[in-house]
Amino acid sequence: MRTESGWFVVVMSAFAPPLLAADDFPSRPVRWIVPAPPGGGTDAVSRIVGAKLSELWKQQVVIDNRGGAQGGLGTALGAKAVPDGYTITFAYTGPVAVNPHLYTSPGYDTLRDFAAITRLTEQPMIMTAHPSMPFANFKELAAYAKQNPGKLSFASSASGQQLAGELFKLTAGVDIVHIPYKGAGPAVLDLLGGNVNLMVSNPTSVVPHVKSGKLKAIGILGAKRIDALPDVPAAAEQGLQDLASVNEWYGVVAPAATPKAVVAALNAGILQALKSPDVLQRLQALGMNAAPSTPLEFDKQIRADYALWGKVVKLSGAKVD
Repeated sequence: MRTESGWFVVVMSAFAPPLLAADDFPSRPVRWIVPAPPGGGTDAVSRIVGAKLSELWKQQVVIDNRGGAQGGLGTALGAKAVPDGYTITFAYTGPVAVNPHLYTSPGYDTLRDFAAITRLTEQPMIMTAHPSMPFANFKELAAYAKQNPGKLSFASSASGQQLAGELFKLTAGVDIVHIPYKGAGPAVLDLLGGNVNLMVSNPTSVVPHVKSGKLKAIGILGAKRIDALPDVPAAAEQGLQDLASVNEWYGVVAPAATPKAVVAALNAGILQALKSPDVLQRLQALGMNAAPSTPLEFDKQIRADYALWGKVVKLSGAKVD
């Protein structure tokens, strides 16, 4: 015979969080929100790692593309997901570290609403141009832009890339019009078509087009060259030291209340995927470098870049609304 207290325990257990431990995680499909349309670097990396996770976990990882507001819409959706580990969000510099300083109401609080899982990759950005443009490096671009103020345009599909472009403008003292896009895919198409003159992006989106001659690489926004385009000089080599520390990272976050055991299980699974030779090979072909981390390390990087880009936004005066 059950006591009254016994019934209380049974009833309350029905309302307890379903994942207080993570021994069997995941036991059903995992939704991976990508805050961008298909076709760019964020989507490519998510699908590479997600496919490997499906193989390792024996559970499907469903890629859910949610573009808009320079990554803000999908990131806000991820912040409000049920904190059980079955919805994770692709995190990258723009939406997580930059958007909160650009948008009055981004729909989430970076420092409060997310639990860091791991960093996936870390890579510099790249500036490319339509091949018809009469400049081939940052110095020639700056000279041309000074002679033609306000006549050049640059595309970006994320606020981190927008801020990198703004930092170039501040460093070079030029006036170039920024054109925002919802995703790298549409932005690249417009650049290929000559509807915009320049683009700041991750290497993944443009490396094949640079190699084929359909786009011209102006330079790597960072301290050193990348393996995928070894002949393209970095900003530091071109005398733009202020751009030498510009890096973009990709990672994974979950809602803040996700149990620590589930965070640890997600971290372990993704790190195992990132060690796979086929995953590493596919990432390197895209110009990406795997850079796995602990949740604590990734959390520290998010907070440091949040502070850094907040200062750049203030200095540039950039605002979206």
